[in-house]
Amino acid sequence: MSGVTRCLSSLSVKILNPSLLPSCPWFVSTRNKFSKARIPQEIFVARSKEHVKYGGDPDQPHKLHIVTRVKSVMRRPYWEKDMVKHLGLEKAHIPVIHKNTPAVNSQLKFIKHLVRIQPLKTPHGLPAEQDMADTFINSKAAAPVTRLR
Repeated sequence: MSGVTRCLSSLSVKILNPSLLPSCPWFVSTRNKFSKARIPQEIFVARSKEHVKYGGDPDQPHKLHIVTRVKSVMRRPYWEKDMVKHLGLEKAHIPVIHKNTPAVNSQLKFIKHLVRIQPLKTPHGLPAEQDMADTFINSKAAAPVTRLR
């Protein structure tokens, strides 16, 4: 086994030796073959103003997602089923609200083909923290509740 390893290591030294490259016209470095230069430059250009098309603002992103599962998890891998269960999306077409944080977004990335993600928009903005206990979300948006005391 050590003889095979010794032979392979000497072979790789011979191929990677820069002095031997001109004598081997068939040798093409992998670094040159799969470099950024072969990929069209327009892929790396930032997309222009798509947030206007979808009604978003990149300077002030929305704080809450409305996540709805629209596809079945049957015949999907176990990690996607576990992620759907972890996010509370066991029932289809039942919306669930999640925060727009990097941790939640990285989980949603794995099941993005199974769900629909929309920003939570309210007519009067999000309620203040002191009003959170007296607020519920209905189909039209967040509505303050006045409790009878």
